[in-house]
Amino acid sequence: MHVGVSYKQHPPSGRFDAIVVGSGIGGLAAASALARYGRRRVLVLERHYRIGGYTHSFSRKGYEWDVGIHYMGELGPRGGVRRLFDRLTDGSVEWAPLPDVYDRIVLGDRVYDYVTGTRRFVARMTEYFPREAEAIARYITLVKRVSRAGALYYVDRALPPVVSRVAGPLMRRRYMRYATRTTLDVMRELTSNAELIAVLTGQFGDYGLPPSRSSFAMHAAVAAHYLGGAYFPVGGASVIAKAFAPLVEAEGGVLCHSADVEEILVSSGRAVGVRVAGGRELHADVVISDAGAANTFRRLLPSGAVPRPFLDALAEVTPSVSYMCLYVGLEHTDAELGLDGTNLWLYPDEKHDENIAAFLADPEAPLPLVYASFPSAKDPSFATRHPGRATIDLITLCPWEWVEKWEGTSWMRRGKDYEAMKAAFSERLLEVLYRRLPQLRGKVAHAELSTPLTTAHFSGHPRGELYGLDHTPARYRLPLRAQTPVPGLYLTGADLVSAGVAGGLLGGVITAGALLGVRFARDLMRA
Repeated sequence: MHVGVSYKQHPPSGRFDAIVVGSGIGGLAAASALARYGRRRVLVLERHYRIGGYTHSFSRKGYEWDVGIHYMGELGPRGGVRRLFDRLTDGSVEWAPLPDVYDRIVLGDRVYDYVTGTRRFVARMTEYFPREAEAIARYITLVKRVSRAGALYYVDRALPPVVSRVAGPLMRRRYMRYATRTTLDVMRELTSNAELIAVLTGQFGDYGLPPSRSSFAMHAAVAAHYLGGAYFPVGGASVIAKAFAPLVEAEGGVLCHSADVEEILVSSGRAVGVRVAGGRELHADVVISDAGAANTFRRLLPSGAVPRPFLDALAEVTPSVSYMCLYVGLEHTDAELGLDGTNLWLYPDEKHDENIAAFLADPEAPLPLVYASFPSAKDPSFATRHPGRATIDLITLCPWEWVEKWEGTSWMRRGKDYEAMKAAFSERLLEVLYRRLPQLRGKVAHAELSTPLTTAHFSGHPRGELYGLDHTPARYRLPLRAQTPVPGLYLTGADLVSAGVAGGLLGGVITAGALLGVRFARDLMRA
């Protein structure tokens, strides 16, 4: 099934009730909700040549990789994320569970497994750290409590500003007690064991900040998200966009790729449409941006459209981490290679903050983190679709400044120096993998490295950032809400909620709720 049409070949026509800028999970969820529950005709515009944002896949030489989805939680039969997906896609996405050990934290030569189920997770951690049983139990209780408190915090973002000014402070209060503190500060109140802290924060790559910089609220959200296990979409990430599209199209909506929005149009202080590359203007009563807060308020809107205090507040939060990803292809099956789908978090030792600081100061320092994902082993349909093949993703940090000098060059034609830099980092990433899985040495048939320049080219994020706005304590003080300071313009996606596909999905639901009101929330839960 082909998702979307080319804007250049099939420009949309007619009147739309809403225009969505960007087809990431937030944009797709908002569009689907507006169509299904509001009977709105929605136009989705995507700058990439494929619909889906970080949920799309790409192929090379008989291999297929997913660029953004590596695993998700809360997708069991009773999971909250599963319920939202099913309501917005008619239950058309099938989810396969990862192995019982979904994450493996490796600190040098020491290995710690994250097992499925809260009680089993606590028991396993207590086996590793028998003297820390009380701290581990308190940690899990706190993670769950903070994660639950986030519900009211995010509901507030769907409320009209006038209502939020009255009810918002009370709704946000419990969550903000931890959202405005770092993960490391909170963890040190639970235990002084540095190794335990390193293990329990070993998923920090899922939000891009080490413990001393990240908000504990973000850490708690991720930790709680996976306690019930992890899942992967059967058929790969691209099935997600294919699942949302029919609901949008059923109400006359259109999804257009190769449609680069250059400006959000504002007339008499109100958003009235967009201007697409080439100069054509498209109009609607509502514009929804899934392009990220920085892009939306600093690049897409005309000067003077956004109140200065709002822009000043936004400037206080830095862009999130940028990264490199090595897409690896092997001419063997996962079974032949001994790969089972468990994610590997490979660290030199327990000193997460120190190792990252050393690497950012000197790119020749040891890689502070390599995340290894095995998408072909996670997807039960992969062997049928790509027989005799296996794939791996290897991810590490890469500051924008390291590739900035090639910014003006073209994708796939950036010159010999750039290719040499990529080759060197590719070898370093592979060496880390081989130290953990020596049976893979000599088996790699294809390896292709993406850098922050690749991300910026396809996603439009100006510094190739992976997670939009940094998940520091400062982020949670931002006045971000679905209804922006510009009437008629709404924000959606991960910057409205948090990093990851689940965060982006919830962002889409919140935005739809801001537009459709209480009736939508009621219908969504009853459907």
